[in-house]
Amino acid sequence: MECMDRPRAWLLVSMPGVALLLAGVAPAAPQGRSDDSDAYFARGPIHELRLVVSRQAEAALRESPRSYAPVVVEIDGKARLLGGGVKLKGAAGSYQEWDQRPALTIKLDKFDGQDLFHGLEKFHLNNSVQDESLLSEWLSSELFRECGLPATRVAHARVKLNERDMGVYVLKEGFDKRFLRRWFKDDEGNLYDGGFCMDVDEDLELDSGSGGEERADLKALARAATEPDLQKRWKDLPELLDVERFTRHVALEAMIGHWDGYAWNRNNYRLYFEPGGKAVYLPHGMDQCFQDPNASVLDMPVAHVAKSVMKNPAWRAEYRREVAKLLPKFEAKRLCKKLDEVQRRLEPALKKVSTDAAAAQALRAQELRERLVERERALKEQKSLPEPKPQVFKPGVAVQVKGWRPMSEVEDAVVEPRKLGATQFLSIACGASRRCVASWRSGVLLSRGHYKLSAQVQLEGVEALVEEGAPAAGAALRISGASNARTEGGSGLKALEFEFEVAEETGDVELVLELRAQQGTAMFRQDSLRLTRLDRR
Repeated sequence: MECMDRPRAWLLVSMPGVALLLAGVAPAAPQGRSDDSDAYFARGPIHELRLVVSRQAEAALRESPRSYAPVVVEIDGKARLLGGGVKLKGAAGSYQEWDQRPALTIKLDKFDGQDLFHGLEKFHLNNSVQDESLLSEWLSSELFRECGLPATRVAHARVKLNERDMGVYVLKEGFDKRFLRRWFKDDEGNLYDGGFCMDVDEDLELDSGSGGEERADLKALARAATEPDLQKRWKDLPELLDVERFTRHVALEAMIGHWDGYAWNRNNYRLYFEPGGKAVYLPHGMDQCFQDPNASVLDMPVAHVAKSVMKNPAWRAEYRREVAKLLPKFEAKRLCKKLDEVQRRLEPALKKVSTDAAAAQALRAQELRERLVERERALKEQKSLPEPKPQVFKPGVAVQVKGWRPMSEVEDAVVEPRKLGATQFLSIACGASRRCVASWRSGVLLSRGHYKLSAQVQLEGVEALVEEGAPAAGAALRISGASNARTEGGSGLKALEFEFEVAEETGDVELVLELRAQQGTAMFRQDSLRLTRLDRR
């Protein structure tokens, strides 16, 4: 009788010729049937996941971290999921080696495994090194789903790698056919991975579907988004893109401060083309959201599709309406209540790791709550602000450029502000890989005309990067989309200039301070970063 009164949940674990039912974990449902994943992500336990990896597999992960190696996943010391694979994930800022605190992707069917984890075949374990609150990804994805947009669900887990206790990770479902079936009628379409700072006009990786080498759908979207004839562009885009859904997507990216997403950094996204349907963007990598409570929702995006949509006056107006319509979702009191529910589940798991871990996370969570209050205020203030206007220039007067943000195409470049004495610099330093492609970027709105970007840069042992088919290497100034900049290498203080034209009546221009090198450091002096208009209309 006592056992009958105790609530029980089960996991079906497949082994050669054997099926084991173990208490404590919910059952894995067959494909095409309902499962317990919603209940797990809504209020499920914070499991202890021990990843058992052989010495041979560990060596493979050190040598080729982006390739899957065999793994056995133990759940709470009971269930054992066999036949899965594990690989390292992450980009600049979040990537760490196997012997550090790596972020991981688990694919349970990679080596003929047949088990599921709460209805998941693929999931990620994020080390959350850029979000010590462990809450940004959860909250951001929750907001996307609340607004009717596809986004992966998020939970937490305590992670062990063999005998190494890695602490509490953010657990996120993967982008696979199971995810697609939750949001789309047809899961046979092409699912593209946006990669690292890549736009739709580049060779995006095909994760699912039969797009093949042609990638006709992706190429068509890229052509439409960059079509010089604006009237033709705005006619073609709605035939390929769900503009209404995309406008809401961009509004949410702006409102959560997702500066590292598609619209403002061409990063952290997936793109799905449903058969017979239109392109839909899927958000990803939202661990750095809500960092700047005053982040603008009026800045123009830099990614091709987002920029094209925002250039259409009607669609831009719809974007502004979306921001206003979504404001109630950003009521701080409501969001903090949601976070408190997650925090109550997190706290016991963190205390099991250590009291210091629990205290550190609680402090960061409280800081996030405070930023949410400020974010609500800032969004309400920005709701009625007028549209941005082009920068005003006085004859012969250079304007200092501010608002620079870091960007790196490699994992080990160090892109950070530096201060030497009283002088502020924007620094880019090469890492051990001997391949540095990194930059500082700032978006400006300019009227038609001829301009000059100038800067002073302190070089320390810069050795040019030589790559076939790549633009000139070294330290340089340029604008996004241009590669005809003069570059500098070596050491010492250098003066750089770059002239460019804005052909449109009003142009959104992304200024770039770049280092493409095998070794060395480039430090751009902040007070020297100036823009001058060379002609008058």
